[in-house]
Amino acid sequence: MTNIILLGPPGAGKGTQAQKLVEERGMVQLSTGDMLREAKTSGTEMGKKVAEVMDRGQLVTDEIVIGLIEEKLKAGGGNGFIFDGFPRTLAQADALGALLAKMGQKLDAVIQLVVDDEALIARIVGRAEQARAAGQPVRADDNPEVFADRLRAYYKSTSPLIGYYYHAGELCTVDGLAPIDEVAGAIAQILDDK
Repeated sequence: MTNIILLGPPGAGKGTQAQKLVEERGMVQLSTGDMLREAKTSGTEMGKKVAEVMDRGQLVTDEIVIGLIEEKLKAGGGNGFIFDGFPRTLAQADALGALLAKMGQKLDAVIQLVVDDEALIARIVGRAEQARAAGQPVRADDNPEVFADRLRAYYKSTSPLIGYYYHAGELCTVDGLAPIDEVAGAIAQILDDK
């Protein structure tokens, strides 16, 4: 079983690469947003907690998110887990490490998709233009101003994780602006070397 974290700013391609790993390696993608939406409507005890917090318009606590992740890990399935959107802070990284250790598991790799901010903004603007040209809806956050705010938020809260995992010897970097198949190949090489 292989457990990995995909790190990178919004638009770096984490979702695309996670989907490839699900399809090609049978891994399970644990997206925090998806788990929260699923839990909210599940009717479980944890789901009721999530619904109560979200209905009040508050942020779900780290404790609840770790509880949801623990439920998913216990349920198993697949050939490992891809943590997508978690951890976002050093406290969450510590909590995830403790949970994995408690369950007799570990992180095999933290893969950072490295991107140039200006190129990333150009990618996002291009994605919006393609959607418009195809008559498809444009994501609300696919405009330069909103996206720049999301980048700042990412760097403020999440970038300390890069140093954290580098120091732990778990960080691997991949050029996130390379073509999709090249990025996938680089990630596959990292996992095959583990």
